[in-house]
Amino acid sequence: MTKRYVVRPETAVLTRGFDPKLSVGSARPAVFRSSTYVFSSPESAARAFDIALGRAKPTPDESVDLIYSRLSHPNAEILEDQLVPLERDATEAAVFNSGMAAISSIFLTFCPPGSGVVHTTPLYGGTQLFLDAMLTPLGVRFGVADAGDGKALGATIARMKGLKVVFLESPANPTLRMTDIAAVVEAAHAHPDRPLVVVDNTFLGPAFQHPLSLGVDLVVYSATKYLNGFSDLLGGVVLARDRELITQLRSTRALLGNILQPDECWLLNTRLPTVALRMNKQSKNAQRIAEALQGHPALERVIYPSLFTEPDQVRIRNAQCDHPGGIITLELKGGRPAAFSFLRRIRIAHNAVSLGGVESLACHPRTTTHSEMSPEQLDHAGISEGMVRLSIGIESCNDLLTDFRGGLDGL
Repeated sequence: MTKRYVVRPETAVLTRGFDPKLSVGSARPAVFRSSTYVFSSPESAARAFDIALGRAKPTPDESVDLIYSRLSHPNAEILEDQLVPLERDATEAAVFNSGMAAISSIFLTFCPPGSGVVHTTPLYGGTQLFLDAMLTPLGVRFGVADAGDGKALGATIARMKGLKVVFLESPANPTLRMTDIAAVVEAAHAHPDRPLVVVDNTFLGPAFQHPLSLGVDLVVYSATKYLNGFSDLLGGVVLARDRELITQLRSTRALLGNILQPDECWLLNTRLPTVALRMNKQSKNAQRIAEALQGHPALERVIYPSLFTEPDQVRIRNAQCDHPGGIITLELKGGRPAAFSFLRRIRIAHNAVSLGGVESLACHPRTTTHSEMSPEQLDHAGISEGMVRLSIGIESCNDLLTDFRGGLDGL
């Protein structure tokens, strides 16, 4: 009997899902650019279609023939297998061609017309716009609670009829408000409709926060961000403990045609082994910078998990986060003019949206990433005119600190 080794995630991400014998002995996966695949036999073709269309389920360790790259392809299968060990307690993953493709596929799969959704606010602007512009016309009803307000969120979940999905960002973008994930799972389990709990884990995962271990059903990522880390591709990922949920998502993906393409799968696959290395460096840089900028006279406040003072936010942070992460939100005195002046003055951090890359970025959320929201929604969410979101990279911490202080000192 062959001995099976149980390896740690940093080893599994380099060894799972890839057989060099299938790539002419290549030590790393090749790129498979093909739209269609040759069946090993007519019977295998029939079997592959039965499984793809849900008429049958594969047996354990069955090798099912590939059909067509809109459904799946070798690079997607390799990437999905190697993503699983990065997310604690995951058993299956599905890749998409953007974070929004992953998020929209979740809602389109699990929220039929007329159903109920509960979500925290604020959400990333693209997510909020999708809910408002695409699901509202389908009769989907929404219950909304402020991120971090556990009492209001629990009450909103309890009173929503036909509830299918509870969707959280924790920390919230860009306010960094944290929501008690375990408490939300408990509230969802107590609901008679047993809704799915979905967490957008882009800001802290997979290195620093593990929602599936807290009972969450689905974890979603913009793989464009920390999973990739180099700001040169778009991608989305959904992971789950329950394989059947991923199977349903793959059916939606096949219909919408939003699978991640082979070249992008190959490129993202090369980045996975360094996720923890990059995120740890970014978090260490961010913590030093945030704590050094605290109290600067040009700032109303510095928002960063290690600087939380609200007791409940401190409790949540300590309970579900391993490290504070690489995102800092500054609130400048002087509103939009001060924020814009700061963005013009800094030299190392680029004025650009997105986050999680090895390079530092800075943006004004109210006029960029969250500009789809109404002024009333922005004000309620606490996204002020003076707010600037920083995504800290792997540059010299001292150089970044000098850059940010220089941008603040002249205001």
